[in-house]
Amino acid sequence: MRDHITDRSSRLAAIALAPAAAALVLAGCSSTANPPGGSTATTTKSSTTTTGGAAAPTSTSGASTTASVQIGNTLNYGSMGTTATLDCANGKSLNVGGNDNTLTVTGTCATVIIGGANNKITIDKIDTRISVVGFNNTVTYKDGAPKVDNLGSGNSINKG
Repeated sequence: MRDHITDRSSRLAAIALAPAAAALVLAGCSSTANPPGGSTATTTKSSTTTTGGAAAPTSTSGASTTASVQIGNTLNYGSMGTTATLDCANGKSLNVGGNDNTLTVTGTCATVIIGGANNKITIDKIDTRISVVGFNNTVTYKDGAPKVDNLGSGNSINKG
């Protein structure tokens, strides 16, 4: 029975981290010339604001690599050391990967999956489910009654 639980946790972690890994790979492949309309990728050395068609994050930080890609109705955000505002609008899902980010998520997210470490994330509303598979993340959602899956270690997930 223990192997079944460990296997399930490993699969959930892989599922949660895959979009973030893809977003970071896209950031590494991007140039500064016209990224696709539904995505943004930026490498910065000083304060910057990054916006893109569908994802529309606003970031401010020191040196970092950020990728934000919307696939269907899911926003995938991967970054390290940024402060950003993301918009779930009314019912998008959100996947976050990376470390040491401070994120403010507006709107209503259907589901949220967070991988990575030491992120501080504030979300307006989550409808269905939040899964945190990383380490030492602090997540606060203001509204909603989602199913909470804390599959990592040292995470704090609270309604408040």
